[in-house]
Amino acid sequence: MERILISACLIGRPVRYNGTAKACGSDDILARWKTEHRLVSICPEISVGFPTPRPPAEIRGPINGSMGDFQGSDVLAGHASIVEDTGRDVTELYVRAAHETVVLAQEKGCRHAVLTDGSPSCGSSFIYDGTFLGKTKQGSGATAAALGQAGIQVWAETDIEALDAVLKAASFTE
Repeated sequence: MERILISACLIGRPVRYNGTAKACGSDDILARWKTEHRLVSICPEISVGFPTPRPPAEIRGPINGSMGDFQGSDVLAGHASIVEDTGRDVTELYVRAAHETVVLAQEKGCRHAVLTDGSPSCGSSFIYDGTFLGKTKQGSGATAAALGQAGIQVWAETDIEALDAVLKAASFTE
């Protein structure tokens, strides 16, 4: 049985920065996966000690908080930072969360991860642009990038049906 790493907020846990969960519209698939014991849930930020709620954070460049096309892979490489809207640099914690999440996924045998888009940690198809003005850009967060680098396929919460189809197709070929 294929195990799936999933953002805890997507299965109803109120762990997002604003203290909420995030509905994703695929409750029937998630319920089935849960009964099949496929799901391994984590909130990378909570796992390293961030509180709920917590200040919003976004990825920025290294020079005077420059904007630009920085994303999670740049954070992991030390070329960008993650900063809260208060100005506090939380890069080190996000990098630690990313690495610990990869370890968990590998220990549990997860080859797929479903993560919450927009997050500087979990975003897989888009993240916020670093201005704290609600603008998004294509890109991934630090945890999504680390999982991808480790060979774990990352899916946005909007792609749960597509992942389910891949899993069903794989089970027919086994």
